[in-house]
Amino acid sequence: MEEVMSVLIGIALSATCGFRVFVPLLAVNIGTRAQNADGEPLIELAAGFDWLSSDIAMMVFLVATLFEIGGYYIPWIDNLLDTVASPAAIVAGTVITASFITGMDPWLQWLLGLIAGGSAAGAVQATTVVTRASSTVTTGGLGNPIVASVETSGAFLGSALAILAAPFAIAVFVLLLGCGGWIWWRRRRDKLAEAA
Repeated sequence: MEEVMSVLIGIALSATCGFRVFVPLLAVNIGTRAQNADGEPLIELAAGFDWLSSDIAMMVFLVATLFEIGGYYIPWIDNLLDTVASPAAIVAGTVITASFITGMDPWLQWLLGLIAGGSAAGAVQATTVVTRASSTVTTGGLGNPIVASVETSGAFLGSALAILAAPFAIAVFVLLLGCGGWIWWRRRRDKLAEAA
């Protein structure tokens, strides 16, 4: 059960990479340093992923997080960041989920990381790209800071929930993904109705 919970934490953190790439990586670093009531780390990583908990990684993730968050508040730069963030979110999601999978051959560990973590991050990132593009078109980019604030809040809240309550975080991820799919379906239906 502990191994399943660990994988759920990894998938939930990976999903939040779709909001902001570096916030979940920073959360992993902090989670390996923080201790629970028993004096044990909140999260433990698989062998070979100790670099995620290093001091250098913490500094890199912290600086990258600040730049990423700030960049999303600059009009038109936010859309450019989405272009770079899409593949980066999939890579980060794959690394995070793989870092929580133990007791498997490395190739299977990375494959499951890509399938579960990379897919979760990619799905959330695709939803945010569509949301930002819609905001840019409908508000001329003026609504994008609101979208950025919601996404940043989602990254921080999702990362905290993933570490502290992984099953709840997975449920929130599925709910958000469903809402994003519903919004996409409605817009597509409305565009087809206008064209007819």
